[in-house]
Amino acid sequence: MKTNLPILAAVALSLVSANAASAAETGKSCMPIGGVAIPNFFGEGEGKPIIISASLSGSVQNAAGKILATRQTPTGLEMDMEHYFGRDDGGAIQTKDLGVLTAVPGKPGRYMLEITYHIQQPISRGTLKGYGGTFNSYGLVDLRDPNAMVGLVRYTGEICK
Repeated sequence: MKTNLPILAAVALSLVSANAASAAETGKSCMPIGGVAIPNFFGEGEGKPIIISASLSGSVQNAAGKILATRQTPTGLEMDMEHYFGRDDGGAIQTKDLGVLTAVPGKPGRYMLEITYHIQQPISRGTLKGYGGTFNSYGLVDLRDPNAMVGLVRYTGEICK
């Protein structure tokens, strides 16, 4: 299959320009957010939240969080979560989230992960104070061993104030 890279680049540039113009018209200041996270999960015992700690590359450099509730679904799991993201320049945001985990066929305990992060704007601070909105992540997690749960996640989106 032959692709026309100049046309694809022009379409992508026009979409970015349209979003920037829309933000300028509404008086919003927006910034892209994105990168990669390598989460580790720590179970603290029955009935307690699972703690998440991650090193990140990209727009934010560290994250911590909790899995507050887990529900079985026909395709895997749903998780109520919260995260705290921090930057080297002192900016920080808190999010309340829904994680959807789809079981990988033939790979028990391994899931494709999608999370939608909802910024809790009153809690943002530093260089991220006042930013709000949502962003997303996609990746894979291995939850087979409760003492060695790991993952790899790509996060992306745009936040505005």
